[in-house]
This record gives sequence, C-alpha cells and structure tokens, in this order.
Amino acid sequence: MSSTSSERSYGGESAADRSARRRTALVDVASTLMSEGRWRAATVAGICADAGLNKRYFYESFPDLDTLADAVIDTISTEVAQSAIAAYLASLDAPLDVQARRAVDAIIGVLGTDRRKARILLGGAAGTPAALTRRSDAMAGLTAILVEHARTIHGVELEADSLAHTAPAFVIGGTAQAILSWAEGTLPVSREQLADDLAELWLGIGASASDLARSRLSPGGG
Repeated sequence: MSSTSSERSYGGESAADRSARRRTALVDVASTLMSEGRWRAATVAGICADAGLNKRYFYESFPDLDTLADAVIDTISTEVAQSAIAAYLASLDAPLDVQARRAVDAIIGVLGTDRRKARILLGGAAGTPAALTRRSDAMAGLTAILVEHARTIHGVELEADSLAHTAPAFVIGGTAQAILSWAEGTLPVSREQLADDLAELWLGIGASASDLARSRLSPGGG
C-alpha cells in the first residue's frame, strides 16, 4: 500500500487524525477506570469495547496497559503544567497577586472541573505501582516549576536554605489536597473563592518562607 493511499482522508478526517481520535478515546476510558479504582481488572478487550474500537486499534497507540496508564498521567500533568504556565505568561505585566490567581485558576480549571483528573493526579488513584511512580514524578515536576518561579521572585541566594525546596513541596501538596477536596465536593467554597484562597496562601507562604530563609542565612541567624 502506498503512503498516499494509507494516509488518505475519510469523511474529511486524515489517517493521523483518526489515529489521534482513537488514542484519545482509549485514554478517556482508561481515565474513568483509573479514577474509579477499576484499573487492576482492566483488559485490552474491555477498554476497546468501552471505547467503541476494534481491539487491534489498541496496539496502534500502546504496546500494553501500563503504557496506557502512563499516558493518562502524562496527559493530565502536561495539561496542568501548560495551563498554569500559559496563564502566568499571559500576566507577566500584572501584579504578583494577579499572576498567582490566574495560575491557580488555570490549575483548578483542569483538575477541579474533571474529578477523574483530580483523583488520578492528586488522589493517588493511579492503579499500579508503575503508575504511582509516574504520578510521583509528575508531582515532582510541578514542584520544580514552582521552585523555578520562586527563584525569580525571592532570589537565587536563598536556595542555600532547605526551605527553598521544602516550601514549594508543601505548597504543591496543600494545593493538591484542597483542589481534590473541592472536586469531590467536601470543600464548601466556590471555584472563585478557592482560587482566591489558594493564591493568597501561595503568596503568604512564599513570603514567609523567604523571610525565614533569609533570617537563617544571615550572620547570627538560625
């Protein structure tokens, strides 16, 4: 079969677009299974049936179920990171509190409005040891982004203090739990109030950690 015939369009949809659509459908089904704690019982045949696909299409995108689980976590974490960074870059000229508010709201927009994503990335409903490791790596990546941002605000010299790494991890962990609780309906605040509260906590904790680190690093400090 020639390259031209294998890549031809059907109904206005190219071969690449059809493949991407099928992959998205598989990731969507896997997301539901993982978020509901049913991943360990998942099978290729069952996932394809739920996605409305022939079994052979699974292997078009993934060699096995573990790779599909990794793709689910990677897709969510990438969406979170890209949304937060885009919101931040779009508000570079705005005051710091506005930057924080927009970044937090972007994160809530991804995780808080789709409970499956919050459960998988924030709640540990990953399903397998390998997926849990992938989730931990994703959370570490989000923490690294916050660390890098803090460098531009509080100064590189403060990295000599352990709070430069402890505080961002603390902020990410607390933010994750708050968003997960809100998504699950156990945190009785509006989305707007949640974003306001988290943004103010980000700034407050960041400023306090910076002051404490500076005090500990100064001569005669702790």
